[in-house]
Amino acid sequence: MGVEQAPTAKGKQAAKGLKQAAAKDERKTEADTGRPLKKGEARFEERSKSSDGKSAGTKQKI
Repeated sequence: MGVEQAPTAKGKQAAKGLKQAAAKDERKTEADTGRPLKKGEARFEERSKSSDGKSAGTKQKI
């Protein structure tokens, strides 16, 4: 859930904290690997292949 969509102040604070933590973790991972993480569709495809070696499209056709 996005920060703007949270119905309560506590929810907005939690969403903001989660977003900041995710960004911090992404920066750490990029620093560790020495390359930027893929974004969007390329990232989805990379994560899909890493789980079992098959692309998302191949899994859908089965």
